[in-house]
Amino acid sequence: MHALFRLSAALAVVAGTGWLAGCSTPPRPTAEAEAPVIAAPAPAAPAPAVVAPAPAEPAFTGKVSLATSERDYRRDGAQHLYERYGERVYRGKLPPLLQAVGVMRVTIGPRGELQRFEWMRAPDHVPHVKAEIERMVLAAAPFPAPKRLGSVVYTDSWLWDKSGRFQLDTLTEGQLDRLPASAPTPAAKPASARVRQTALPRAARQNVAQGETSPETAQSAAR
Repeated sequence: MHALFRLSAALAVVAGTGWLAGCSTPPRPTAEAEAPVIAAPAPAAPAPAVVAPAPAEPAFTGKVSLATSERDYRRDGAQHLYERYGERVYRGKLPPLLQAVGVMRVTIGPRGELQRFEWMRAPDHVPHVKAEIERMVLAAAPFPAPKRLGSVVYTDSWLWDKSGRFQLDTLTEGQLDRLPASAPTPAAKPASARVRQTALPRAARQNVAQGETSPETAQSAAR
């Protein structure tokens, strides 16, 4: 009997515990842990571009002008043209009448390159001379490099003779005032002298022809 009583008491305790468990407020669920924020990796910096070094400019081996003004360089430019076309330079004073006179402005770059030229006064009345001067200027490049000026613009005058030779105004030897006088012609003998010579007697003319007397002696005898 005592054993039955103890079993009933144990069942009662279990039942009470279950009732209390059913009536109690269920535990509040814990908040889910927030997922960690993972920052996106920064884009990789682009690799630096490899730029090939510019080829080194070849060393200048041409003529150099140390002129410090346009006027000084004009003499260097004229001398350069004289050296280039020495056989076509007119030596001595030019005649008073020239076939053409042209005034040209030239632009020279740092390495003596001919950048441009323009006529300030063109010899349009002789187109072949104009074309020849232009050809000569183009063919004479490069000019002396204006080392101190960097680049230069200068003007010079072409003095052109009909022989095809020239001078530049910067280096000209001058010009004659007039054409040289021609050689004098021998003076004609007076008509009276011719008459006296032809009026000699026959005998006197024969003596002159035979060398026995001179014309002057025969003329004196005839008088």
